[in-house]
Amino acid sequence: MSSTASRPRGRYETSRRLRPARLAFHDVLRTGAVGLRARRTRVVLSALGIAIGIATMIAVVGLSTSSRADLMSRLDRLGTNLLTAEAGQDAYGQQVKLPKNAVAMVERIGPVQHATATADVDARIRRSDVVPEERTAGVTAQAARPDLLTALGAEVGRGVWLNEANERLPVTVLGSVAARRLGVTAPGEKIMMDDEYVVVVGILEPIELVPNLDRVALVGFPAAERHFGFDGHPTTIFERSSDPSVADVRAVLARTVSPGNPAGVKVSRPSDALAAKAATDEGLTTLMLGLGAVALLVGGVGVANTMVVSVLERRQEIGLRRALGATRNAIRLQFLTESLLLSALGGLAGAALGTAATHGFALVQGWTPVVPPWSLAGGLAATLAIGALAGLYPAIRASRLDPTTALNAT
Repeated sequence: MSSTASRPRGRYETSRRLRPARLAFHDVLRTGAVGLRARRTRVVLSALGIAIGIATMIAVVGLSTSSRADLMSRLDRLGTNLLTAEAGQDAYGQQVKLPKNAVAMVERIGPVQHATATADVDARIRRSDVVPEERTAGVTAQAARPDLLTALGAEVGRGVWLNEANERLPVTVLGSVAARRLGVTAPGEKIMMDDEYVVVVGILEPIELVPNLDRVALVGFPAAERHFGFDGHPTTIFERSSDPSVADVRAVLARTVSPGNPAGVKVSRPSDALAAKAATDEGLTTLMLGLGAVALLVGGVGVANTMVVSVLERRQEIGLRRALGATRNAIRLQFLTESLLLSALGGLAGAALGTAATHGFALVQGWTPVVPPWSLAGGLAATLAIGALAGLYPAIRASRLDPTTALNAT
C-alpha cells in the first residue's frame, strides 16, 4: 500500500466536504410564520387587500356563471323555436296590414307546429269613467286568439283565459304589469275600454319571451270586432316549429305571411334577446374581473410594503441568524415563505368571502349558486404568484444584510 493512501486526511480536506444544513419543509414554514405571529394586526390589514381582490374576482365569476346558468335554464324551459312576424312599414312609410288569413297560411308551412296571432285594437283603457280619457296608465288593448298561451308557453296567474265561450263578450285578460298599473287585483273587477265597461276575467303571469304582452289588455278577436271597431287584420304572428327547422321557417315566413309585400314584415326570434343579455353579462364580467385584478395588485403592493418594513425592523434578528450560521439562501427562503403565507392567508379569506357572497346573492335572486372550481384554483394561484413577486425583493434585501452591520442596527 502506498504512503499516499495510508496518510490520514488533513483538516483542510475534511472541512472542504462540509455543506450548509438544509431546513426541512416544516422548519421553513415555522420560521416563515414567526413574523406573522409577532405582528398580527399588520398581517390582517395587509392580507385584507389580497382578500378583497380575490373575493371580488371569485364573486364576479360566480355571479356571472350563476346568472348565465339560470338564463340557459330559462331558455331551455321557454324554448328557442318561437318566431314572430310583425307588420312593419312599406316603402312609402305606410303601415302594412297583414292578411286576415295569415295564421292559416303560416300553418301550411310543413315544419310549423303551432301558429297564432295578436292584433292592435284602437281603444283607450281607463280604470273607471272618473279617470280622464288621456290617462291610460300606459296600458294598450290587443285582440288575441284562444290558443295564444299554448304557443307562448304562458300561464294565467288568476282567473281564466279567453275561450270559445267568452271571446265574443266584453271581457278582458290583463297582463301582469297592466293589472298592477290599473290597480286590478282579482278577476271580476271592471275597467273601461273607450266608453264601455269590460269585465276582467283573468290576470296573466309575466311572459318572459314576449314581455310587451305584460302591458296590454287582451280581448277576443270577435269581441274586438263587435265592440271596438277592429278590422280583423292581425298585427303579430307567433309561430313554433321544430328546433332543427327554425332557420328554414324563418327564411320563408315573411313571404308566407305577406306574399305581396314581404319586405314589410319583420321576422324575429324572441329568445335572441335573452341570448344577447347573456353576451352583455359576459362583457360586464370581463370588466369586473379587471377591477378585481386591480384590487389584487393593490393588495400585492401592500404585502410588498409590509415585507420591506419587516426586513428593516428585524435587521438584528437577521444578523443574529447569519452570525449563527444561517446562509443567505435560508434568509431569502424565510422571508419569501413569510410573504407567501401572508398572501395565502388573504387568498383563503377572499375565496371564502367570494363564495359566500355568490351564494347569498344568487339565493336572493332565486338562482342556483354556481362557483366554478377553476375560479377558486385560479384565484389561489394568482394569490401565490402575487405573494412570490411581492416577497422577492424584500427577501433578497434581507439576505444581503451584513451580519455585523445588522447586529449593530438600532
